[in-house]
Amino acid sequence: MAIAAVIFDWGGTLTPWHNVEPADIWRRICAAHLPPERAERAAAALAEAELRLWRRGEDEHRSATLAEVFALAGLEATEALLGTLVDVWTPHTRTDPDVPAVLAALRERGIKVGVLSNTMWSRDLHERIFARDGVLDLIDGAVYTSEIPWTKPHPEAFRAAMAAVGVDDPSACVFVGDRPYDDIHGAKSAGLRAVQIWHQTTHAFTRPGLTPPDALIHRLPDLHSHINAWHS
Repeated sequence: MAIAAVIFDWGGTLTPWHNVEPADIWRRICAAHLPPERAERAAAALAEAELRLWRRGEDEHRSATLAEVFALAGLEATEALLGTLVDVWTPHTRTDPDVPAVLAALRERGIKVGVLSNTMWSRDLHERIFARDGVLDLIDGAVYTSEIPWTKPHPEAFRAAMAAVGVDDPSACVFVGDRPYDDIHGAKSAGLRAVQIWHQTTHAFTRPGLTPPDALIHRLPDLHSHINAWHS
């Protein structure tokens, strides 16, 4: 069957993988707007709240939002704090330089391009990042789990992403991601083909009994050979 859509994970897939310490990120955000003593307490509360919600997503496949993080930490999500959040995260949200050519090549073949990201960030924040890096117009549909009840690997998250690009047959879709459980096992369980992009810490996210990918790549341009084989 011809491939109708390729749907990509965001962090670690469309962006290069970076090791990031969330507590340090929150410390920098809070230090920009709060007195030192209050900033340290606020950063610790935000890091703990974020971790708690990520664990809920992993265990229960329930999504979360930045508003929930701030509420759980007992803080107000002000425009100033959110603006600094984007600034502090900027070095880690840069789109992989290979992405524009890869997405453009897929669309030239009539293949829809989608994004499905486990994220607490809003659509607006993600679209600002994609627009900044010149790839927003290359994406036919995107689902950010902050807008739906589920996170990957829940099959409804993948169905929502398929709906966003206008495809209803999972066997005509390929999902590309880096995490063995959320991305690969989740996509395969929902009936999609799955391609895993491997980076140096991928092994840290594996667990026993997972469905293996249909293909393993090390760089996004390596995807083309597999699409060529499947897009008959």
